Amino acid sequence: MEDKRRCFSLSQNKFLQHWCVLFLSSLAILPLTQSFNYGKALSKSLLYFESQRSGRLPYNQRVTWRHHSGLTDGLEQGVDLVGGYYDAGDNVKFGLPMAFTITMLSWGVIEYGDEISSAGEYTHALEAIKWGTDYFIKAHTHPNVLWVEVGDGDTDHYCWQRPEDMTTSRQAYKVDEKNPGSEVAGETAAAMAAASIVFRKTNPHYSHLLLQHAEQLFEFGDKFRGKYDESVRVVKGYYPSVSGFKDELLWAALWLYKATDKEDYLRYALEKANEFGGITWAITEFSWDVKFPALQIIASMLLTEENHREMGFKLVFEQYRSKAEYYLCACLNKNNGSNVNRTPAGLLYIRQWNNMQYVTNAAFLLTVYSDYLRASNQRLRCDRGKVGPEEVLLFARSQADYILGANPMGMSYLVGYGSRYPQRMHHRGASIESYKENKGFIGCTQGYDYWYPRNDPNPNVVFGALVGGPDQMDRFSDDRKNFMQTEACTYNTASLVGVLAKLHGVEEEDGYLNTPLLASS
Repeated sequence: MEDKRRCFSLSQNKFLQHWCVLFLSSLAILPLTQSFNYGKALSKSLLYFESQRSGRLPYNQRVTWRHHSGLTDGLEQGVDLVGGYYDAGDNVKFGLPMAFTITMLSWGVIEYGDEISSAGEYTHALEAIKWGTDYFIKAHTHPNVLWVEVGDGDTDHYCWQRPEDMTTSRQAYKVDEKNPGSEVAGETAAAMAAASIVFRKTNPHYSHLLLQHAEQLFEFGDKFRGKYDESVRVVKGYYPSVSGFKDELLWAALWLYKATDKEDYLRYALEKANEFGGITWAITEFSWDVKFPALQIIASMLLTEENHREMGFKLVFEQYRSKAEYYLCACLNKNNGSNVNRTPAGLLYIRQWNNMQYVTNAAFLLTVYSDYLRASNQRLRCDRGKVGPEEVLLFARSQADYILGANPMGMSYLVGYGSRYPQRMHHRGASIESYKENKGFIGCTQGYDYWYPRNDPNPNVVFGALVGGPDQMDRFSDDRKNFMQTEACTYNTASLVGVLAKLHGVEEEDGYLNTPLLASS
């Protein structure tokens, strides 16, 4: 371990660090491959969502240090908004990232349901999705009304309290015809459409209900266009819409097409591709805010289907594919122009705050596209040459392996996995004695005065939480106050679920991932 770290302390020069890592690797001091139990990591990832539940917890709740919370949410506004998820280490329910979480969980199950089943986690995956969609059904109280936030980030951040003890504001906020919110309406439509595909066989009635809500929400978001953070201004400091709402409308249309096979939705995504930026924006990040790369990938994968070639939009499909390839090649460092930065040890690096969300989103898209390339017998076309599906998946695996411990810190950034993981994640419920152990009220300032500044490990382990991760030099400080690195979010783990399921399945089947891998190449 000391030899690994010495590489990163000898010089601030990335080039020298890179070659130091290579040299140590050649001496077998830093192994280039490590063996990870992807099935076990998958199980822990799905367990995480139970730690984030709001509302009345079910009888089969496995995370027993949590208890009921937010049982009066929506009461002041005369609507039942009990349920859903807390987004991170706080106690606010933010609609946009919650919906994105459910979309990505659903996509993972759609692509890798068999692999999730083989790991014995299919029921848990569906429960994680349904906890979100049940809440969205409640929140969509009228065809043109969607409740998009419960709680206030400002007052919440003044308090350090378990969700079971909340004394902060639980005011609820909505978008409607006079106060539009096309991003959150579109993303919630996408989530419910994707989830409707998941439940089509196991619960057809529920699937149909989700689809009804999805179609209404898409129509609402499209007819009454506007940025949701202009209508719900309290969200601006937490989940502002930088990319606007056009990507969410294209994204929702494509998911509705996948769920319904109605050509009108596909035609929408093709006819508005230029106006809405679908074929003009070349983007190197995919997130809860920026959907362009993912919708470009979905559209490009439709190109090989015969019925789509007959629609007369071949050029638009090709333009979608060109932009999708730009993103994928940027992640693989194969563009002549802009590529995604990497840490010296090979982790994709977008920005300082919660970088792991971009890593897992990229790994998921690379994983899905590698399957598409394999199935269609194609190669990814990059400026620096064509890339086969195996190489694409190997790079996605390198990112998952880094997360699980193949990194200079020797740290698993997935809490509860491995022998060394963050002990002081920035999370109110985890850092305070559990309600199960102490049912006494713990106040707002009491939490900040006593529990927040403690150097001791958190009394409760949030299994499967993926923290923000290391900085651009692969350094990580396990400090509760270091929220940029130690806070975890639902959408970090949501995308990782599909990647872990795929890797688990591949290793079970034929083990072709055993090819030697150099993450820093």
